[in-house]
Amino acid sequence: MTELLKSARIPIVITIEGIGEAHGSLVKIYAPLTVEAIAKKLPLEGRASLWENEVYFDISIKRGEEKARSSADEGDITYWPMGSALCVFYAPSEPYSPVNLVGKVESGIDLFRRVKSGTKIRVEIAKR
Repeated sequence: MTELLKSARIPIVITIEGIGEAHGSLVKIYAPLTVEAIAKKLPLEGRASLWENEVYFDISIKRGEEKARSSADEGDITYWPMGSALCVFYAPSEPYSPVNLVGKVESGIDLFRRVKSGTKIRVEIAKR
C-alpha cells in the first residue's frame, strides 16, 4: 500500500451507492501536494452535492490552490480549496472558483449524470 502511494499514478475506484463503480487515477504530476494529501486519507466517503456538470463531496482536507484552474473537462477529478471537496466533472464546466486537478475518471463517467444530491460516494485505492 505504501509503495502505491509513492507512485506517479494511483488507481482508484469511485463507488456511487445504488448506481455503480467508476474507475480512474489520481495523478501526482497534476498537483503533487494535493494528491499526496488525498491519497494518504483514502478511503474517503461522503454525500454528494451537485453544481452544474459536477458532483462533489466534502473530504475535510484543507489545502490551498496548487496549479489551480478555472475550467474543467469531462472526467476531471479535482480538489476544490474553497469547499474542501473532491469534485468529478461529467461534462466541460467552469467551477464556482478555481480547482486543483488531481486525477481523471477513465471509465464510468456517465454514472455521475445519474447522481442525486445526498447519494453516498466512496473513493478508495483500486485492488490490483
